[in-house]
Amino acid sequence: MSMFETVLVANRGEIAVRVIRTLRALGVRSVAVFSDADADARHVREADTAVRLGPAPAAESYLSAERLLAAAAASGAQAVHPGYGFLAENAAFAQSCADAGLAFIGPPAAAIDLMGDKIRAKETVRKAGVPVVPGSSGSGLTDAQLVDAAREIGTPVLLKPSAGGGGKGMRLVRDAALLGEEIAAARREARASFGDDTLLVERWVDRPRHIEIQVLADSHGNVVHLGERECSLQRRHQKIIEEAPSVLLDEATRAAMGSAAVEAARSCGYVGAGTVEFIVPGDDPSSYYFMEMNTRLQVEHPVTELITGLDLVEWQLRVASGERLSFAQDDITLTGHAVEARVCAEDPARGFLPSGGTVVLLREPSGDGVRTDSGLSEGTEVGSLYDPMLSKVIAYGPDRATALRKLRAALAETVTLGVPTNAGFLRRLLAHPAVVAGELDTGLVEREAESLVDADVPVEVYGAAALVRVRCAHPSRPAGRLPTTRTAGGEWVDPFSVATGWRLGGEAAWTVHHLRVPGHDPVSVRTRLTPDGEAEVDLWGSRGRSPLVSGRGGIGEASAQRLTLHLDGRTHTFHHSGDWLGQDGHAWHVQDHDPVEAALTGAAHAGVDALTAPMPGTVTVVKVSPGDKVSAGQSLLVVEAMKMEHVISAPHAGTVTELDVTPGTTVAMDQVLAVVVPDETTEEES
Repeated sequence: MSMFETVLVANRGEIAVRVIRTLRALGVRSVAVFSDADADARHVREADTAVRLGPAPAAESYLSAERLLAAAAASGAQAVHPGYGFLAENAAFAQSCADAGLAFIGPPAAAIDLMGDKIRAKETVRKAGVPVVPGSSGSGLTDAQLVDAAREIGTPVLLKPSAGGGGKGMRLVRDAALLGEEIAAARREARASFGDDTLLVERWVDRPRHIEIQVLADSHGNVVHLGERECSLQRRHQKIIEEAPSVLLDEATRAAMGSAAVEAARSCGYVGAGTVEFIVPGDDPSSYYFMEMNTRLQVEHPVTELITGLDLVEWQLRVASGERLSFAQDDITLTGHAVEARVCAEDPARGFLPSGGTVVLLREPSGDGVRTDSGLSEGTEVGSLYDPMLSKVIAYGPDRATALRKLRAALAETVTLGVPTNAGFLRRLLAHPAVVAGELDTGLVEREAESLVDADVPVEVYGAAALVRVRCAHPSRPAGRLPTTRTAGGEWVDPFSVATGWRLGGEAAWTVHHLRVPGHDPVSVRTRLTPDGEAEVDLWGSRGRSPLVSGRGGIGEASAQRLTLHLDGRTHTFHHSGDWLGQDGHAWHVQDHDPVEAALTGAAHAGVDALTAPMPGTVTVVKVSPGDKVSAGQSLLVVEAMKMEHVISAPHAGTVTELDVTPGTTVAMDQVLAVVVPDETTEEES
């Protein structure tokens, strides 16, 4: 069989870029698709050609099978690669591709349909001899039937959407009295994420390991497994760190689980790359249970590629074009160790709320044993319409310790200035003693999250903030240099008229800057320029050299600014008003042993009675009206972003005096949503 000439990539972001990379290596013409929000996205620029799908909402673009098929026809594509997410596991879309004469680079529609229903999938693999997690049986259970099944199994139980994965809609319930409330919430999220609110309930295994087996099958009956991936480091049931192989499994258990995964794939007539997921008791690895099968390429596939030497996207293409697998199970060897971290647009310091903004400066690691799969570029707008994952940083080494060390270093080099991410959190997680020792379970991150969120602001960040302020105040000359008698435009100026603290025949005077990071006390930082042209800072009386600031481009005036600084994978934001000079979106690089990245963007201030959006998103529920009396902690609004709901509650008892949003309103981070003025009685009591 011959390879395809043109393939349409029906996805966006880092997975689209990654698929395009393999298509280019194989000499296959790539077709990108995009919504209006992604018109200038990286995957669009890197493809050979691109087709507009429609408006920004996914339902009108990436989730529209009709528009994707029209794009394939217009571009002359012979095949469609769905990536993951969106329509990757949509049986109707796979069948529509086949009906249109297009090869769907994934399994047959029947396999997607069978394994996409977790209830039917469990019944199918059970018949094939694969052990499954105890739980409810039957599809379309009512709320009452789910409650009965949960009580029969005994809490704790896990509620799971039948139609989807990725942790969306999953609820761990330890208190039977909360089952009704949690079922309603799980159905609501499942309906929003997958268009299907069917649920099942399973026994919860305390301190379990999440281990998955990569399988690869051709259309000639050959099925192999490519070893396992450990995916136990999760937050809110969403994987954040994956590695291969797992330190838990010995060769005998690895072979047994691999065989079970192969049988699961055979039981549904699988073709292509897929993943069989197992839950494994940490104290008894031989007691593993089938959870589900992901009928697509996995986010974490790079770690398998690195230890096997196989390009999984290439083999997806080869299998879809009719080729046989050129290797058998005995030909597959696992060499070395690989670990992957998912860099997401979320702010750990704000309870891991989704973040957003413009990437004004981008630094992504590479080099020996380091790989970055990313859909980012400078200028990328990160909003709330799509999944929060921005990139993946993967490290490979001859052993696990080396791979972990390389990944920690790579995350320290990862900068997405302008968009807060979890990179710093991931770096600290990888240094946790339990992670280093390989003593993992799916609840580890949640138990240790608070200790892994570094609330302190490093002194280097305060120093850099003060220096950026100096740079803003004196844009006509390089930072760290004494005043000159000419401006950049050649005009003469009086050096004594420039307020730098410089003195003739003496030391420069100190300039004091009062800086504040939300949630922290104000800090006073002094700066001055030294005769040798460098800037000096004084932090809490401890004087030392500070990094130099190199500016790019002109600086304008602004009455209100927000300064964002990045250090070692973490973002810090300073709020100022009135006395800052700067241009929205302008970036500086503060050079030192530990680089700090800085940017100024516009920001508004809200009063203490104002309720602001904790993340960019859409208001889905409004429960109050202006004039309503509310109690402290009362739920007032719900903001949804990246398929996550956040409840906005009253900070104190009082009256709603302003309400600036309605259901469906799109809001930016920190935008004022409502104002609750305390009652006089409340103020007196407090």
